[in-house]
Amino acid sequence: MNLTQYLRDSRAELSRVSWPTRQQVIEGTQAVLIFVIGLTLIIFALDFLFGSAIKAVLS
Repeated sequence: MNLTQYLRDSRAELSRVSWPTRQQVIEGTQAVLIFVIGLTLIIFALDFLFGSAIKAVLS
C-alpha cells in the first residue's frame, strides 16, 4: 500500500468518526479534573497520616 492510498483511507475513516461536541469535551474535562483533585487530596492525607504515624513510632 502506498502513502497516497493510506492517506485517502485515513481521511475516509476519520469522516466516519463520531466526534464529541464542545459541551461533552468540557464536561469530560471537568469530571477528570475533579477526580484528579479528589484523588490527590486523598493521597496527600494518607501520606501525611502515615508519615506522622511513622515519626511517632520512631521518636
